Parts: sequence; structure tokens; C-alpha cells
Amino acid sequence: MGASAGPEIERLIALLAKLPGLGPRSARRSALALLKRRDQLLRPLAQAMAEAADKVRACTICGALDTSDPCAVCADRSRDETLICVVEEVGGLWALERGGTYHGRYHVLGGLLSALDGRGPEALRVNELTARVGGGVVREVILALPATVDGQTTAHYLADRLSNTGVSVTSLARGVPVGGELDWLDDGTIAQALRARRPA
Repeated sequence: MGASAGPEIERLIALLAKLPGLGPRSARRSALALLKRRDQLLRPLAQAMAEAADKVRACTICGALDTSDPCAVCADRSRDETLICVVEEVGGLWALERGGTYHGRYHVLGGLLSALDGRGPEALRVNELTARVGGGVVREVILALPATVDGQTTAHYLADRLSNTGVSVTSLARGVPVGGELDWLDDGTIAQALRARRPA
């Protein structure tokens, strides 16, 4: 930023620039907006972030983020426990919930298989998924993974791992664009993809 900003401002900008979708310029603009409206934005945001850091944890059942364990979705007895929708990260879960058309359970993998990044099945929550499926309650696993090379590789791996369980394994329909992330899709596309799911 230059000599005109103190180290506190530079640190704020550097941290903001690490957020997805924010580069150095956007981080500067965001920092300036926060500093100009410190009582309306900066202090409440700092308090909300501190509370989130202290209280938010991963659900031991599905891996979603919540302030309670089990999370609100896993604790909701009205949800269909025979359906598990597998997502890469919590953002995918939030996107599906925003659509309001899915009423089953979730499983957050915590990433995708990636040979380039050296991420194998042991780095993901695959064993937890197979344990949940092996409990005898689940009848269908929906693979709601990105239409990317890593997403498809992960989907094929999971379908293979679950092939001997007797559980139906389906994938979202190809209404999800290639290279698309669930968190960026509109609600109609997500709803259509869920309705048109097919065997993996």
C-alpha cells in the first residue's frame, strides 16, 4: 500500500486479500469501507468473527459447520435419513439448502481427490461416509460434486467404494455446468439438477 498506511491497515488489507474473490485492490476498498464505518461495520464484524472463531465447529456426523454438535440439519428429525447428499465443502451444503428442494441428510467430504495436490482418500471424510452408509438406514447417496476433473474422479471413486453396499448411488444431472461450483449456481439450476439425478 505504501508509506501512507500504518502497519495495522496494511495487515488488515493483507488478510482481506486472502479471502476468495478479493484481490489487493478489492481488499483496499473493503478495508477503507470498514475503517470509514467502524462503528456500523468494523466493530460488529470483528465481534462476529471472534464469536464464530470461538463457537463454530464441525459436526461430528456430517462435517457441516454449526455452533452445535450435531448440527441443525443432523438434529432435525423431520429430514429423510435414508438420503445422504455428498458435497465437497460446506458451501455446497448451503447452496442446496438455499434451493429448498432437498430434505435429506448431508456428508461434507472436506475436499476432492487430487493427484496434482497429492490429496488421496485418507485426506477426505470417505471412511466416515462408508460407515454411515453401512449402518443399514441409507438407501441412496447423491453425489453433488463439482463437474470438474477432480470432482468426477472423486465421484467415480466414491461410486466404486459404495458399489457393494446395496445403496443406490446417483449424481446430479449435467444441468450443472462443467467447471461449475455449487455455491455459484442459481436455485433453479440446483433444483433441476437434483430432480434429474441419475445413477453414477
